[in-house]
Amino acid sequence: MLPIFGPEMETKLSKNTERESVIRARSLTKKYKDFVAVDGIDFDVYRGESFGLLGPNGAGKSTTMKMITSVSQRTSGELTILGKEPNNQGPEIRAHLGVVPQKDMLDRELKVWENLVTYGRYFGLPRKWLKTKVEELLEFAQLTDKRNEKADDLSGGMQRRLAIARGLVNEPEILLLDEPTTGLDPQARHILWDRLFRLKEQGVTLVLTTHYMDEAEQLCDRIIVMDKGKIMAEGSPAELIRDYSSKEVVELRFGTDKNQVVAKQLEGKGDRLELLPDRILLYTDKGEALLTSILESGLHPVTSLVRRSSLEDVFLRLTGRTLVD
Repeated sequence: MLPIFGPEMETKLSKNTERESVIRARSLTKKYKDFVAVDGIDFDVYRGESFGLLGPNGAGKSTTMKMITSVSQRTSGELTILGKEPNNQGPEIRAHLGVVPQKDMLDRELKVWENLVTYGRYFGLPRKWLKTKVEELLEFAQLTDKRNEKADDLSGGMQRRLAIARGLVNEPEILLLDEPTTGLDPQARHILWDRLFRLKEQGVTLVLTTHYMDEAEQLCDRIIVMDKGKIMAEGSPAELIRDYSSKEVVELRFGTDKNQVVAKQLEGKGDRLELLPDRILLYTDKGEALLTSILESGLHPVTSLVRRSSLEDVFLRLTGRTLVD
């Protein structure tokens, strides 16, 4: 596959990758009248990393992204992108960003290749240069054989890949993706993940919001967990699971009307117990041994499962609720 960045950009991306902060936020706050959407958060995004904002709908993820892209001005606090101030230097910042919004905003009546050329012209890119760039992006997005189809005729997964290709047309230093795989089937999600992995390998800084824990674990070097406008925790997926959960989780279902009663009988087993409406979660480093002891005690769940801890468990520990609440 052809690289999607020219030699100059590849050199730029390869330099100064050691802890160079390309996005810096301090006490970043956004209010809508009396509602605080983002509540004084601090974070850095470093060049070349894949950085995730994880949380449920309404956590403040998309609002944070809007401030980064200079679409929405912050209420207070500090924010710099590539060393520039978004309230005053928005156009300069946007020239170096690629943006893939949750709603892809494709020109659906235009052909696939026309979408890329038209978007490139918004940046003032010359047609001759775009001709080569479009071919590279079509190959990257696995859409070469769909180049002459209207965007509206593509599948959901293909439309998302086209939206990402469009976001790369200006060879951005940072690519921002808001809920990149929402609404896609599992196969389409994995294809999209593969494309994003390839971008990461080329040194592109990725910033993405998601409420899918598996997506964050797959794609992100580092994550901030957000809820109600605040940062609850920060670290790599492995660090967060190590610090806020156990190695394994035993999931037990005894029936909605019995879970609460049985949960009292299970108190003291494992490191921690969480009672959810449909199941009981027991946290432990030895899942199979714990499950065996429960079965030998005479308790017989309708279903049982031993799995490794995930970011879902981290979020449950931090907030007392699941990501899909």
